Amino acid sequence: MQNNPDNPYDEVFGNISKIVEEIVQNMPGAENARIIGYTIVTRSASGDPEVYSGGAGNSGDDIPYEVQESETEIYITATIPVTAEHAPYADIQPDVVKICVDEKFTTIPLEQRIDVIHSTYRVHRGVMDITLRKLPPDFR
Repeated sequence: MQNNPDNPYDEVFGNISKIVEEIVQNMPGAENARIIGYTIVTRSASGDPEVYSGGAGNSGDDIPYEVQESETEIYITATIPVTAEHAPYADIQPDVVKICVDEKFTTIPLEQRIDVIHSTYRVHRGVMDITLRKLPPDFR
C-alpha cells in the first residue's frame, strides 16, 4: 500500500503494523501464525460504526463475514477458506450481496439499497473486503 503524502498518520500506521506483526510472531506457539488482514479507518464518520456478526450458519456452506456500517457506506469483511480452488467473488446487487467461493456462497440481505456502480470488492490474502455505497433513503 502506498503512503499518502498528505496524511501525517501513514508513518504511524506503518509502525503499528510492524508492532502487531512482531507481537504475533513472538507469541507462544505461533510458529505458523500470520496476519492475513486488517483495516485501519482514519476518516471519521458521524456516529460510531455498527458491527454485525454473521455467517457460520447451520448448513456449513456459509462463509463467515462481518458487517460495519457508517452513514454513507456499508463495509463487509469475509474470511475466504484456504481450500478455495477458484477466485472468490462478490455478486453485488442493489439490495443483496452474495459472496461466492467455489460451490459455497453466503447471501447478505441489505436493509438499505446501495449504489452498485460505486461499490467495490477486493480479495487479498484470504480476506474479502467489500465496500458498498449507500443510496439516499428517498432514492428510487
